[in-house]
Amino acid sequence: MINQETPILIDTHAHLSMLDEYDARFSAQRGIPPTFPSTETRINELFASGFGGIIDIGTQAEDLPGRIAAFSRFERVRFSAGLWPDPENIAGRRERASQLEAHIAAAPPGLVVAVGECGLDHHQELPPGTELDKAGEAELLEMLLDLAGRLKLPIIIHSRDAPGETAAILAGHPEVRGVIHCFSYGKDEARSFLDLGYYISFAGNLTYKNAPNLREALPFVPQDRLLLETDSPFLAPVPHRGKPANPGMVAENYTLAAELRGISQKALGERIAENAENLFRLAFPPSTVP
Repeated sequence: MINQETPILIDTHAHLSMLDEYDARFSAQRGIPPTFPSTETRINELFASGFGGIIDIGTQAEDLPGRIAAFSRFERVRFSAGLWPDPENIAGRRERASQLEAHIAAAPPGLVVAVGECGLDHHQELPPGTELDKAGEAELLEMLLDLAGRLKLPIIIHSRDAPGETAAILAGHPEVRGVIHCFSYGKDEARSFLDLGYYISFAGNLTYKNAPNLREALPFVPQDRLLLETDSPFLAPVPHRGKPANPGMVAENYTLAAELRGISQKALGERIAENAENLFRLAFPPSTVP
């Protein structure tokens, strides 16, 4: 177990390559200066202060090389590679899954720690006159579960308005471990995913007034299956709600999660860091910050 005097903060799910664009668009719409420094500056500041680590998440077949080029110089950043279930990825699933696998194979050893994010989203808005190809969406998830199994990597699952369908597909791949990221359901759904051996990760919506189900579910998750994330630039936690999120805001999630579980933030930080290392085999270097 990692030990240090200050709480360890690890953001297990952030979209670093989206931060600058999202912040610029947010600021331009409101006629205000950017809400935080450039992504590179922000990451430097976080790690200089002792931040534990970040997993940068992929959503498209072609995005991995660019993300590695941009952020691999930070020794506490690791990467996933995935296909978010949008209509384009669903329609081109075979070609895009093959492309994704090729990019993972070409990546420097040790940098890619998971397949994902991927999964089922039955809440997404589609162009007028179109319907979600649920059979194709399910097949895309099956393909990435197969890939994770072959590569012996954990999988990062996105599931929205589809708890039963998601669990049924995951149950067919007992050889794959993973995490339900940005968990959005309740205790019953958490139990079904935990029974399949999955970790549960909570994002900034844990802090929202309209999410009592999440605050009820979090203490129910066993201590060795709990993770925390920002999903930045999305879902900024209170008191930052409505602004672009960045990995440093995961501190708000740690504060509330420690309160809900009745433990210190230091103890929670150690536990989350250990869980992230166990699932993703992060192997971060020892911290040099006291």
